[in-house]
Amino acid sequence: MAADPAASGAAGAPTTTPPSKGGRRFPWRALACALVGAIVAVGAFVVIDRGDSSGSSAKAPQSSPSSTAGPPTAAKIFKTIQPSLVLIQATLPGGQSSLGSGVIVDKQGAIMTADHVVHGATVIKVTFADGSSTTAQVDTSAPDRDTAILDPAAPPTVIVPAVIGGGVQIGDTTYSVGNPLGLVDSMTAGVVSGLDRSIQREDGGGDLGGLIQFDAAVNPGSSGGPLLNGQGQVVGIVTALANPSGQRFFVGIGFAVPIGSAGGGGRIPPA
Repeated sequence: MAADPAASGAAGAPTTTPPSKGGRRFPWRALACALVGAIVAVGAFVVIDRGDSSGSSAKAPQSSPSSTAGPPTAAKIFKTIQPSLVLIQATLPGGQSSLGSGVIVDKQGAIMTADHVVHGATVIKVTFADGSSTTAQVDTSAPDRDTAILDPAAPPTVIVPAVIGGGVQIGDTTYSVGNPLGLVDSMTAGVVSGLDRSIQREDGGGDLGGLIQFDAAVNPGSSGGPLLNGQGQVVGIVTALANPSGQRFFVGIGFAVPIGSAGGGGRIPPA
């Protein structure tokens, strides 16, 4: 055992503590050893207590499920929007027909679509995701924005309005959902390619401006369907596709009216 510097009088040893009353020296060394022993014992207890999860009410922090959940997958987004989708078949003057898409936007079952799908129609038939069909009438329309709101005569038993989203940026993930070429409930994916685009209306009514350009595939029958963001929220209504060849097929450029400027006569809830 090493010698105690205080007892041997070695150089650098601490100053001797004055004796207590009665000439006896207070047992500082014994007290110090007792304190050190008590601290060690408490430390050992703390370690054992923290390691024993069965005897402690404290639990290690857990990571939030949302921190690793990530954005919704395309499959989940389609499952969410599918109950809100509508197939629209319109009979036009002269016996011509028009095929398009729509989306339920409020709790009363109002359907938003593209105005050119139903403009001038004598009969409008809508088919919901549950397979039920009914007629519908135009409630409000905004030809200058190519949007219209339809009121179905008999809404579906369970009404599931789509969730309305805000603005988008170039490069954002986007999905187009509708009935291209009559292929019911089709979904395509892409990105926002441009903003504030203008195109010439086919009916000669001037330009349609302020549009979202995107590269998700759209074809005849897609018009009026919802354009979704990466969270599955409706950010636009599909209105047109670019057809420089004069042929109505997909060439990689589609356009949608931003939902914030789509009108709707107050039927669209705020984002």
